[in-house]
Amino acid sequence: MRAAPTILHLDMDAFFAAAEQAAKPSLRGKPVVVGGLGPRGVVSTASYEARRFGVHSAMPMAQARRLCPNAAYLVPRFTLYREVSNQVMELLGRLSPLVEPLSLDEAFVDLEAGGVADDTTSARCVGEQLRRDILVVTGLSGSVGLAGSKMLAKIGSERAKPDGLVLIEPGTERELLAPLSVRTLPGVGPATGEHLRRAGMTTVSHLTEAGEGELVRLLGKAHGGSLYRMAVGYDDRPVVAERDAKSVSVEDTFDVDLHDRLRVKSEVGRLADRCVQRLRAAGRSGRTVVLKVRRYDFSTLTRSETLRGPTDDPSVVREAASRLLEAVDTTGGVRLLGVGVTGLADFTQEDLFAQAAAERAAEPEPEGEAALPSTDETPAEEPQPPAPRRWPAGHDVRHSAYGAGWVQGSGVGRVTVRFEEPWSAGPGRVRTFGVDDPDLEPSEPLPLVRVVEAEPDDQPSPPASRPKSRSGDGVGAGAETSRP
Repeated sequence: MRAAPTILHLDMDAFFAAAEQAAKPSLRGKPVVVGGLGPRGVVSTASYEARRFGVHSAMPMAQARRLCPNAAYLVPRFTLYREVSNQVMELLGRLSPLVEPLSLDEAFVDLEAGGVADDTTSARCVGEQLRRDILVVTGLSGSVGLAGSKMLAKIGSERAKPDGLVLIEPGTERELLAPLSVRTLPGVGPATGEHLRRAGMTTVSHLTEAGEGELVRLLGKAHGGSLYRMAVGYDDRPVVAERDAKSVSVEDTFDVDLHDRLRVKSEVGRLADRCVQRLRAAGRSGRTVVLKVRRYDFSTLTRSETLRGPTDDPSVVREAASRLLEAVDTTGGVRLLGVGVTGLADFTQEDLFAQAAAERAAEPEPEGEAALPSTDETPAEEPQPPAPRRWPAGHDVRHSAYGAGWVQGSGVGRVTVRFEEPWSAGPGRVRTFGVDDPDLEPSEPLPLVRVVEAEPDDQPSPPASRPKSRSGDGVGAGAETSRP
C-alpha cells in the first residue's frame, strides 16, 4: 500500500448521455436516455434528469419509457464516444506512462510512475487540473478519485460524482470502508453478496469482525482471503498499462424471436463477418470459434470449436460457426445470437482447406466447361430495388440547404430533423422530410468543442474554450449527469 494517494481513477459523468446533451443544445437540462430502442433494448446510460424518474443503466428500455415517457431516447453514437474517449486518454497519457483503461470513459493512472505527484498536495493539484483540462478539450465533466490503491481510488470517484474530486488519505481506509456495503468490494457480485447476507454480513465492518478464517470457511481459501484483505483496505494491485484482450465477440438481440432456420443461419454468418472485422481491426487472429444462442425460454447455449491454428479468415470463422449451429436446436425460437473468437494470437496460420478452396476459385475454368453465353430464352436478372435508408434517432445528418442536424425520429416514410450544432446559441429549428429525400444524407458527428482556427499571421491559436451555449445549461461543472 502506498503512503501517498498517487493512484488516480477517472470516471466520466454519464458519458454517453452527457455527450449527447453537449452535442444537442435542445437536450441540455432535459432527461436523456441512450440505448437500444427496440422492444428488447436496454438502457446504456441515463442522465441525472432521467434518473430522477427511476431510470438507470441496464434497465429494459420499455420500463424506462414507462417511468420517463418525455425523455429523449437515442441510439448510441460510438463514433463520437470513441473520439471523445481518445481525447481523454491522451490527456491521461500526458500524466503517466501507466494508464489502465477500463472502458471508453474510465481509467486508472499511476501518478507516481509519471513523476507528477508524490504527496497529497501534488496529487490533488494534478487531479483538479485534469478535470479542468477535460472540460476545456471535450466540454464534458469527469469525477476523480485519488488514493493509495486502485480499489479506494475507484470508491473515491464514485463518491465524487458528479463532477467532483475525492482524495482518500492513506491511513483512513478502514474507517471509510467500515459502513459500506459488501457489494462495494471488488469480487463481490450478486451471488457472493447473497451468500454473505445469509451469514449475517452486509457491511464491510461485518467482514473484518468475522475475521479471515470465517471468510475462508464460507468462500474458500483464495476468495475468502482476498476478500478479507480488501475489507481491511489492503489492495496492492498495480496499474497495468496494457490489458491483453482474451476474446473478440459480437452479439445481437432480436426484437422478435427468430423461427426460420435459414434466417438464423444467415444471422450467424453476418455476426461471424462482424466478429472478424473487429478481430482484424485489433490486428489479431484466433483459434477457437464460439457460438452463443439464447432461446425463447432464456436458456443460453454455448458451443465452441478449436481450429488447427489461429485465423482471421472470415470464411473459416463463418463455416465453423455454421457447423456449431447445426448442433443446436432452435425450433422454439431464438432471441439472441453471438459469435466470438478466443485463443487470440498476433499472427495467422492459414487454414489449408480454405486456402486451397480460394486457389481453386481463382483458377480459370477449363475451355470446355466455359459458361454458355446468354440467349433470349434466358431471362435477365431483375435489378433489386435499393434498401430503404434508416434514420436512427439521435444520429447525425446534413441537409444541402439547412446544414448539420440530428434525427429526432422517423416513421411512415418521414424523418424529422432538428438542425443545430454543439455550439449553437440555442435549440435549432425542426424540419420534416421524406425518408428518401436526396438532399438529406447521414454525416459524421461534429466535435463537441469548436476548434479555433489559427490566425492569418500563423500565431498559435488560443486554447479551446467551452461553447457559448454551455454556460448555465446544466451540463458543465456540477451538471446533472450520471455515468453509464
